[in-house]
Amino acid sequence: MPTRRDFIATLSAAPLLAATRPPNIVYVLADDLGWGDLHRYNPSSAVPTPNADRLAGEGMLFTDMHSPSSVCTPTRYGILTGRYSWRSRMKSGVLNGWSPNLIEPGRMTVASMLRAQGYYTAGVGKWHLGLGNREKTDYDQPLKPGPCDHGFDYYFGIPASLDMDPYLYFENHRVLERPTSRTEGSHLGDPRGPFWRPGPQAPSFKFDQVLPTLADKAVDIVRQRAAKRSQPFFLYFPLTGPHTPWMPIPPFRGKSKAGEYGDFVAQVDGVLGRVMQALEETGQARDTLLIFTSDNGAYWGARDKATYPHLANGSWRGMKADIWEGGHRIPFLVRWPKHVPAGIVCDEPGCLTDLMATAAAVSGARLPHDAAEDSFNLLPAIEGRRLKKPIREAIVHHSAMGNFSIRQGEWKLCLGLGSGGFTEPRKETPAADGPRGQLYNLREDPGELVNVYQHFPQVVERLTALLEKYKSEGRSRPN
Repeated sequence: MPTRRDFIATLSAAPLLAATRPPNIVYVLADDLGWGDLHRYNPSSAVPTPNADRLAGEGMLFTDMHSPSSVCTPTRYGILTGRYSWRSRMKSGVLNGWSPNLIEPGRMTVASMLRAQGYYTAGVGKWHLGLGNREKTDYDQPLKPGPCDHGFDYYFGIPASLDMDPYLYFENHRVLERPTSRTEGSHLGDPRGPFWRPGPQAPSFKFDQVLPTLADKAVDIVRQRAAKRSQPFFLYFPLTGPHTPWMPIPPFRGKSKAGEYGDFVAQVDGVLGRVMQALEETGQARDTLLIFTSDNGAYWGARDKATYPHLANGSWRGMKADIWEGGHRIPFLVRWPKHVPAGIVCDEPGCLTDLMATAAAVSGARLPHDAAEDSFNLLPAIEGRRLKKPIREAIVHHSAMGNFSIRQGEWKLCLGLGSGGFTEPRKETPAADGPRGQLYNLREDPGELVNVYQHFPQVVERLTALLEKYKSEGRSRPN
């Protein structure tokens, strides 16, 4: 596969943005999709992903992209605010379906920034950032604050993950159907296949129909905006899969060699295909910056690897929730015809917090000092420009248990021992004469197998100081 540098000479010297208006921005965020689930990243993948493969062929594939956290809620906070979630009240774990709103009042988001630039802003899918201002929201009352208080003109979705109650749809500030029924849950204690927790449920809510319902709504929005081409739109489309419950609908059952999970990944790829088709059929594809990625690594452990011929997180160590690469190294595909070179690979390190600064550059917005504190503009890499130095000085990673790591160049420092997530050992007590953290050279040891913490004390000191600087200054993006 050609690299970004091979295509630099083919780029036009014409101005990047059209004189009329900036592009539409469509952000399709899969839930728990692994780096190795897509064939373009992992040729031995046991899952057919023809739409993601085509998107990579028509655009750019990033190999070194990361989520700011290895679990759901904090990554979503980082995507929408351009700020690491550990700077908020969320220091570890995730919210539940009844949690109050996490995004601080008045904080700029990607949606509010783009709306100020004249965009129509819509969201469809899993919110998982809290609704209302108190625990156990009264669903007879408006869900405020919610997405429409953070810059969205329209939002349709579910409160949290599809395995968390309450099980219902909401639109803007209102629940569409109150959760007057109850489910006793499914596969409790064994999160394989169709797993969800017990709790309140809207009477007509059907788990296997949530992803198709969200896809219908997203496609409808794309088609509706075709009639209003003079106004660009931003569509934030956070999917509910392949996160549990794994419930592929009939057309996708048996499509993979990785069980119900693999079939559900195939269905997620099908949803991406529907969005791509809607953009193309309405003539909007050439004017749209389309991004497809995931909020963290896949939930794919030792038992799954032993059962199926599939490496959902590729050869990276760990999985969802972990501080190791399998927890936060994610697929990231970008297409923008005539602006993004097609069919090439980019090895520039990036983080999903960078969406905000990148969207600002694309739309012509200026970021104030008190917004997007951890967001960097990836547009030079997306354009295929030759870069004299990395766009980011470093990336900070965060695990489900709140463990920190910091990556700079080839070096990755993890504060503490263990995965900090789901993989055992989750936490280790340092031996008296042993390392107190983990240091890996990812160029020489991409599998994070050899901890060289005690061999390079100067690197440990330098990276520790840089992380403390980012913490104390409240930002990593330069002023």
